[in-house]
Amino acid sequence: MSRNDEVATRLEEFADLLEATGVEYKPTAYRRAAENVRDHPEPIEGLAADGEESVAEIDRVGDAIAAKIVEYVETGEIEELDELRAELPVDMAGLTAVEGVGPKTVGSLYDALGVSDLDELEAAAEAGEIQEVSGFGAKTEQNILDNVSFARESRERTRLGDARPLADDALAYLADRDAVESVEVCGSIRRWKPTIGDVDLLVASEAREPIVEAFTDWEEADATIEAGTGKASVRADGTRVDLRIVDPDEFGAALQYFTGSRAHNVAVRNRAIDRGLKLNEYGLFDVSDVDEAADDAGNDAGGGDAAGGDEGDAAEPDSTRTGERVAGESEDGVYRALDMEFVPPELREDRGEVEAAADGRLPPLVDEGDLRGDLHTHTDWSDGGFSIAEMARAAAERGYDYHVVSDHATGPGMLGGVGLDEAAIEEQAAAIDEARGEVEIPIFHGIEANIDADGGLSTDDETLAALDLVVASPHAALGQDREAATERLVRAVEHPHVDVLGHPTGRLINERPGLDPDVEAVAEAAAANGTAIEVNANPARLDADGEFVRAAVEAGATIAVDTDAHSPRELDYARYGVHTARRGWARAADVLNARSLNGLRSFLL
Repeated sequence: MSRNDEVATRLEEFADLLEATGVEYKPTAYRRAAENVRDHPEPIEGLAADGEESVAEIDRVGDAIAAKIVEYVETGEIEELDELRAELPVDMAGLTAVEGVGPKTVGSLYDALGVSDLDELEAAAEAGEIQEVSGFGAKTEQNILDNVSFARESRERTRLGDARPLADDALAYLADRDAVESVEVCGSIRRWKPTIGDVDLLVASEAREPIVEAFTDWEEADATIEAGTGKASVRADGTRVDLRIVDPDEFGAALQYFTGSRAHNVAVRNRAIDRGLKLNEYGLFDVSDVDEAADDAGNDAGGGDAAGGDEGDAAEPDSTRTGERVAGESEDGVYRALDMEFVPPELREDRGEVEAAADGRLPPLVDEGDLRGDLHTHTDWSDGGFSIAEMARAAAERGYDYHVVSDHATGPGMLGGVGLDEAAIEEQAAAIDEARGEVEIPIFHGIEANIDADGGLSTDDETLAALDLVVASPHAALGQDREAATERLVRAVEHPHVDVLGHPTGRLINERPGLDPDVEAVAEAAAANGTAIEVNANPARLDADGEFVRAAVEAGATIAVDTDAHSPRELDYARYGVHTARRGWARAADVLNARSLNGLRSFLL
């Protein structure tokens, strides 16, 4: 795994500290450099090995920043960054996790009150000290107080998009060990929940010690938390990674046991008991002649993780292997032995999937390979970093049949000059015409219009009518109450020119909760008006979430799985959107951009 993300994170920290200490202009340069380092296709450590000139070839990385990157890759430190940390010794990530608190606010509150972490911020707000600081007031203080608890809770969970690449690297590393017969993630990360507590890995092997030793030697591991004969835990990039090793003939049962939510596993185990069977992490056993079978519903509820308790509610595993084993080597075999269809991991939340699997009613869920295009992407015409042709070419290279450019329009929530007004949208139409001659797949001209607090759009109807596709998204007034939020989104999906309701709640995972509308009402309005509801696949959003998708599917509404990509690399976010849609029981038939080019055109008519 390359160190591009790691280096980019350091540059972003540099930018925050510079901004907090009152430095102008430089923070923007560092953030732009961080974005391009993160998106660069080559490993930064390879470029750094060739010297500063090679690093400086990355767009927007000047000589000074290149020197700091080389310094970090070679030494693990940046002297000037350490000096800034000493000058402003604060928990920047924790404090800026509070909605409305940016680096400048952190700097001001540290200078005035000595606030350095969340506890001190909360104490200052409760004491009424913040409103006494110049530039602040009672409303700002109350907003901070209202959002501290959310920020604190969010720090206890890791976003799926941050944890999954680490998990993939661990899977690849372990799969390459000779003693490993099978390896898979389990727990909430396998169910593709938006956030996870830790990364859980399950290995099938006849060996134990060689795998534990290899795991603790994994180059991504910063520290070993514990290491036993069949379990081990390490910390990598701030995330706990737990490993459990089981016998190959128990792998399927263990994977089922440690993947499902507690509620799903209780339901499945009760089904086993009804058939004179016992299901635990070691297999499915025939205990029809064993008295203890009836005791297993409460004592063998399991679920959560392989070694550490990711869900926080897993019961202690039943360690017995009583009775004749009838299944356990594969998950599919376990479910089949219980007269059930295989239940995809994303559905294992006890929301009707056990009954549906028993009745043969589970839907064929959408797969990433079903997507034919992306309906929500950005270019350097707004806040993207790449041209229209570059983004469309990247879509074509992914095998897509079409591509939609939907840059930001001006309107509520668009800061720093981001967004196209009506004249700029008309100019972009000509640029898209020109790009169409450079790319093999059709390019649609869209826009991401802004939904104002009342549900109106920021772009005039005449301009919207001339576009191929309109995504309408909320970017401001995200603290509205439930009734106002519902009315706002319903009005937006009823607009005759809106094709897709973009990231409908406006949430940012672990940063802000966003709107809390009546999702059934919004879904019914979308279905009635032929408007698709977006699953924004950016792992910071995953919005709509699985429950919203389920409501949309049941209402007969269409889903759009979009990446909101601002660079070619971010088109890879599609996987997160697809799995989020699967959590909502969505089929390919439910997904607009799983349709053919003609199917998309028919929807847009």
